[in-house]
Amino acid sequence: MSQKHLKEAFISNLNGTSLLEISVGLSLAPLCLLCRGLLLILYYLHYGKPLSSRKYSLLLDFLVLVSPLLFSCTVLSPVIFFVPPIIAAFCAGIFSKIYSQRKQETRVPFRQIVKDFQKTYLDPEYIPAITVFRVYVNVLTSISILAVDFPQYPRRYAKAETYGTGVMDLGVGAFIFGNAVVCPEVRQKSYVTQPKFSSLARQFFSIWPLVVLGIGRLLSVKSIEYHEHTSEYGVHWNFFFTLAFVRLAASLLLAIFPKNNSWIVAINLAVLYQLILNTTSLKTFILHGSDGRDTRVGVLNANREGLLSLFGYLAIYMASVQVGLWLLKCRNSVKGWIEAVCFLLLTVLVLFVFLHVSQAYADPVSRRMANLSYCIWVVAHCLTFFICFVVSDLTLVFTKLLVKGSSVPCCWNVVKPPNASKKHETEAVPMRREGKLSHICLISAINKNQLLFFLLANVMTGIVNILIDTIHSKTAFTLCILHLYMFFNCLIMHILHAKNIVLKFW
Repeated sequence: MSQKHLKEAFISNLNGTSLLEISVGLSLAPLCLLCRGLLLILYYLHYGKPLSSRKYSLLLDFLVLVSPLLFSCTVLSPVIFFVPPIIAAFCAGIFSKIYSQRKQETRVPFRQIVKDFQKTYLDPEYIPAITVFRVYVNVLTSISILAVDFPQYPRRYAKAETYGTGVMDLGVGAFIFGNAVVCPEVRQKSYVTQPKFSSLARQFFSIWPLVVLGIGRLLSVKSIEYHEHTSEYGVHWNFFFTLAFVRLAASLLLAIFPKNNSWIVAINLAVLYQLILNTTSLKTFILHGSDGRDTRVGVLNANREGLLSLFGYLAIYMASVQVGLWLLKCRNSVKGWIEAVCFLLLTVLVLFVFLHVSQAYADPVSRRMANLSYCIWVVAHCLTFFICFVVSDLTLVFTKLLVKGSSVPCCWNVVKPPNASKKHETEAVPMRREGKLSHICLISAINKNQLLFFLLANVMTGIVNILIDTIHSKTAFTLCILHLYMFFNCLIMHILHAKNIVLKFW
């Protein structure tokens, strides 16, 4: 068997893992974020100033925010259920140290601190959990697309062949979710009145980089005979095309239907698509081709997975638009966000009930078809992921109240109450200090050039696979390669951010 076919077989015919294991894994990134924030607050408590060295900040961010994720999806995967409790215990230890070492003059009763915390006002213009969610989806995707080619990456985490819930199956849907919650239709103020179809031309123009990248990936993969999993999207289709066409189709739907009813459109799309799968021969066509023998003759047969799964991804996008609109409602207090977290938890619980019903009576989760169960699963787990980040942010806000003057990049700014002055001042109390810190934050750096980061990860993955026999690599070598690969990508983003360069010209 050739090296190309050997690598294709290595990532084929897989069945995914359990929903519980994925849920446990999702808690790692928010815990790492919490750990980084607590360490920075502890540093400020000890030295009376924030960590200002760019070199040490990058090193801290990489070692705490990225490296644990690399280990958790390789050598620590057999004990993944023990990793979050260990990190949580470490965070609890840091918090305990911070609480016990506060300056004497700032000490107030714990009950009073809790009351003050609930009354705290937060910057309503910036929700850090959204930014962190999108960045971490990008980071986790970048790790997985290379790690999956090494034997240390568990096969159960890779994309399932037909039915199943792999970590990488969730990553594809999470990318769609993350793009939708910050789409132009969500960010556009409700009071701004524009013609319904005025944004379509802009959206058509904005997707051309994705189309170009899709064509570039297609030509490069075919020209160097790079290994590819045909049943993932088809012969010619790839994820860049999916992102482009879903975004364009969603803009068309949002121009026709009120955006506040996008959840209704999402439900109708997903349910109707599932009914067609179950009542017609469409499912057989997607899985086995028009002749039942997995033919790839003709454009539709060759790319049936990529083309027909667009309906499911479009449903996820429309549902995520509704989530984005709801998140941007003005909640400028800690109490308001605690109530929002409770509502989101209830929503997640309802979605998991629907997921159970859908898998029992309609179809199991299938990323290949992007069926109803897949849509529900993606939205439920993305909301769970987001909730974890909100809880992490609120914990850091509480800790910052213990240590006056401390700051954490990509964390909520505490602002003055709306009635604090005649001008209704909303300037964050620690705004200036956090503004200085933002230029040395890895999350901010990746957020500024997310598409470039994703593209760079794809290019580096291809280079590594061409130069290295990944499927026969030893553990130590694999860990070194993955760390160098991620550090190089993060370093490029860090340098661009330090020089305030945003490579976006569309």
